[in-house]
Amino acid sequence: MVHRNAPLTETGRLRLARCVVEDGWPVRRAAERFQVSHTTAARWASRYRQLGVTGMSDRSSRPHHQPRRTTATVEEQVLRLRREHRIGPLRLAARCNIAASTAHRILVRHGLPPLAALDRATGEPVRRYERARPGELVHIDVKKLGRIPDGGGHRTLGRADGHRSRTNGAGWAYLHTALDDHTRIAYTEDLPDETAPTCAGFLVRATAHFASLGIRIERVLTDNAWAYSKNTWRNTCRDLDISPRWTRPWRPQTNGKVERFHRTLLDEWAYQKPYTSDHERREAFTHWLHWYNYHRPHTGIGGQTPASRGTNLSEQHT
Repeated sequence: MVHRNAPLTETGRLRLARCVVEDGWPVRRAAERFQVSHTTAARWASRYRQLGVTGMSDRSSRPHHQPRRTTATVEEQVLRLRREHRIGPLRLAARCNIAASTAHRILVRHGLPPLAALDRATGEPVRRYERARPGELVHIDVKKLGRIPDGGGHRTLGRADGHRSRTNGAGWAYLHTALDDHTRIAYTEDLPDETAPTCAGFLVRATAHFASLGIRIERVLTDNAWAYSKNTWRNTCRDLDISPRWTRPWRPQTNGKVERFHRTLLDEWAYQKPYTSDHERREAFTHWLHWYNYHRPHTGIGGQTPASRGTNLSEQHT
């Protein structure tokens, strides 16, 4: 790489070399003309004679001999353990008696992808997909979240008092979410359970909500929970002219977009601050979901907001 104080770029080196080699300039004259030393001018002229234009690029500064480099045997051990056990640099370092930074460099040098990019079950790279248009596929899932008793839970009162406040029977919130695969627009309701009638009713309301945004749901993807396998769910999908799909057993990553949304929801809303009541948290959720859909840049879609990928969406800048 050419540093900022270098007198010659690759183009400048080529011009100098051609002056000497093709135009017959003396090396000293070319050096004075391009304001470099006689040695530098001679070096670039020599490389041009030997390699042509390709010789004007910087050569690697890597040493020809590295006596302290990790041995091939250790590198093979690191790669074998990574492929067999799918463990990170820290655990590889402990098992191979090397530094974690060394284990990381070995993995990078051999082009092994990060663990986050692999399917933990098979070790194969995760196949990411995105539907071409809004409504082509909507992911649906339920997140179970403990309700907050009046006065606050353990995050507000402390661990001991928070546990004692559970005796008032606050119960659980079941957050049902429908998330469009293409736009990432999310629709969520806080419901009392996850029974088949409740899930079916949620689908009816989610379909109406997306329709108000100009999005017609064509397919829904759910896991294999009991509620989604009953005739109540199938009949509701049929009545709405929606094709139901299910994830493969023991493969929750197939529905990963809505799983990731629920993780974002927990980090940025549910656990973002201590709430003194479940009502306060629900009120905050209404504002957070609007911000998520209309104002929050989404890294999964290149920094766009979910609403900006939809059609006929209002309130984007309100």
